[in-house]
Amino acid sequence: MDDRRAPLDSEKIVRNLKLILSYDGSEFAGWQVQPERATIQGTLASAIGRLTGENVLPQGSGRTDAGVHALAQVATFQTSSSIPTENWIKALNDILPASIRVLEVAEAAPDFHARKSAHAKTYRYRMYRGAICPPFLARYVWHYPFPLDEVAMAQCSSLVVGEHDFTSFAAADPERSERMAAGESLNHGEHGGTRGETQVSNVRTIFSSAWTREGDDLIYTVRGSGFLHHMVRNLVGTYLLVGKGTLSSEDFRRVLAARDRSAAGPTSPASGLYLVRVEYAG
Repeated sequence: MDDRRAPLDSEKIVRNLKLILSYDGSEFAGWQVQPERATIQGTLASAIGRLTGENVLPQGSGRTDAGVHALAQVATFQTSSSIPTENWIKALNDILPASIRVLEVAEAAPDFHARKSAHAKTYRYRMYRGAICPPFLARYVWHYPFPLDEVAMAQCSSLVVGEHDFTSFAAADPERSERMAAGESLNHGEHGGTRGETQVSNVRTIFSSAWTREGDDLIYTVRGSGFLHHMVRNLVGTYLLVGKGTLSSEDFRRVLAARDRSAAGPTSPASGLYLVRVEYAG
């Protein structure tokens, strides 16, 4: 007698899938799902639900803000669907708007989490320095055609390399406080970092930080263990003050040491910021 039987719902195999996606954040209210607003997370969740019939909320490696772009955001979600991994890319891209593209889908270990497992991230900020910004670039750069001492900005960029308290460059983050109240580990923050600690800390390690010129683009690239809310955009806004001559390199050192947001420069526009890469162990 053949006693094989279809598995009960409770016996279904739960898969943990890892997605790499790219998106134009211009028309979205950021990554995180919000009522009555188009978000990357919400749009992706809807597409997955249409394919599987499941109510899932994919977890991203970080919560990019409204207008911020991603070249390789990482997301994970659990599903009981038997759809082969090689079929997910086409199936999701057929549903998603053209401004969101799934680049890769792979099976991940059960304990892998897009945000909590992240060890490092790279962000890029693109400033367009030409006199006239082409209309096809306007949503993807910060147009700043005014005089700047780019050499001073480049020299100052190395001052953040190493382990520092970046409170001066951190925007208030109410949701981070909510996660603290819930007892979640916070030192990996919304942008990734050290795991396994529950104390609130604005200390992060920056591995590299540099300004470079590429034609009319002045580009800031920074790689670190994790990033605080608006941290990269606030760094760019403060480097701008160095370029304008408002701050010297010694002033920048004092801003970093002050641990006071009011000491730093303004927040640069979201349009120029890109999440470039997320790194994991192994």
